[in-house]
Amino acid sequence: MAPKESEPRTELDTRYGEPQATATSWQEAVALLTSAELFWLTTVRPEGRPHVTPLLAVWSDGALYFCTGPEERKSRNLARNPEVILTTGTNVLAGGCDLVVEGTAVRVTDEARLMALARAWEAKYGAEWHFDVRDGGFAGDRGNVAEVHEVAPRTAFGFGKAPYSQTRWRF
Repeated sequence: MAPKESEPRTELDTRYGEPQATATSWQEAVALLTSAELFWLTTVRPEGRPHVTPLLAVWSDGALYFCTGPEERKSRNLARNPEVILTTGTNVLAGGCDLVVEGTAVRVTDEARLMALARAWEAKYGAEWHFDVRDGGFAGDRGNVAEVHEVAPRTAFGFGKAPYSQTRWRF
């Protein structure tokens, strides 16, 4: 079951910003998480080295959701260590806000939740990203089934770039 939307404790870290900077609101961060097309997922390899890969994600009911094939490196990493970081933002220096979400990836297998998430994926990314729900995951057009994971934020950071600022949200 997805977590309820909650208002985190918001802190502006003045050590890492310009004097006129203000904290980014959590509502603004959620809007950015909702509209972002590409995310970067960081997992931990068995020997402790980081593994980073780009992927698609959907924000829904207070959490980010992503999917991966069960044989992919990120899935094998998650089986050993579910702690992850998801990042997104703009690839420019003087504008926008970059976001970092830290949390624990939890596999989603509930059929009703998966069906709602499959609809959200298609609504966000288009018909090319249509999934059927089968065997506790997303079934693609090639018959493979991807695992779906939920990451409820434990801590998140926003890095504003006009003016420069650093906001931390604690849940």
